[in-house]
Amino acid sequence: MRIDLSGKTALVTASTSGIGAAIASGLRRAGASVVVNGRSEASVERAVAALRAEDGEGTVTGIAADAAEASGAEALVAGAGDVDVLVNNLGIFGAAPPLEIEDDEWRRYFETNVLSAARLTRMVLPGMIARGWGRVLNIASDSAIVIPAEMIQYGMSKTALLAVSRGFAKAAAGTGVTVNAVIAGPTHTGGVEEFVYELVDRSLPWDEAQREFMRTARPQSLLQRLIEPEEIANMVVYLASPLASATTGGALRVDGGYVDSILP
Repeated sequence: MRIDLSGKTALVTASTSGIGAAIASGLRRAGASVVVNGRSEASVERAVAALRAEDGEGTVTGIAADAAEASGAEALVAGAGDVDVLVNNLGIFGAAPPLEIEDDEWRRYFETNVLSAARLTRMVLPGMIARGWGRVLNIASDSAIVIPAEMIQYGMSKTALLAVSRGFAKAAAGTGVTVNAVIAGPTHTGGVEEFVYELVDRSLPWDEAQREFMRTARPQSLLQRLIEPEEIANMVVYLASPLASATTGGALRVDGGYVDSILP
């Protein structure tokens, strides 16, 4: 099965590291012209240089902007041009005692994890519809379904993102544009390493800490290990392709079997 995204422009938010960087790399290998995004010029320049050093047919450009802010979203869309594939990957997470989460923190999670995706989708969807083709992919989480007791503010935001995805899919019905959410399970990134060490003994070597985290905090996982970012990217690249033309309005799991359900 060959995925060909040549001639398509893909914008991936928060793509200077972790899952976003893996997605940007996968899309470029499939031939897409990729727009990398991060908050700082330095991080964007490093990510662009790293992608250009890899094998891949598509071009790579970068835009430094805060996608959680309206002005940043406007700069992104203006700089990217006609976006054929939008991947809303921007997100924040962290542990907090539920009764200690203040109003401002609830708002910060909603604005970063939900409103940023809704705003960018609203900005690029009309152009996709006019051209008769497009893909919007929102990176959600198993926490949208299995709300973690230690970070319900994050779970709330990812549940809302599933609703946003389904709603915009209905807005694009019959146009050739698809909108889907990808439910990522516990994934190995730098940020997750720090999160793991918030919950297990910091003196443990990483391999032991990871096993302890999965055993105590994520025992439902059938994979019994953290997912690698490239494994999330594989699903995103497929959904971004013409091969996934009949998949829309969905919430597709790349969760290592973490969610205890036979449904997607």
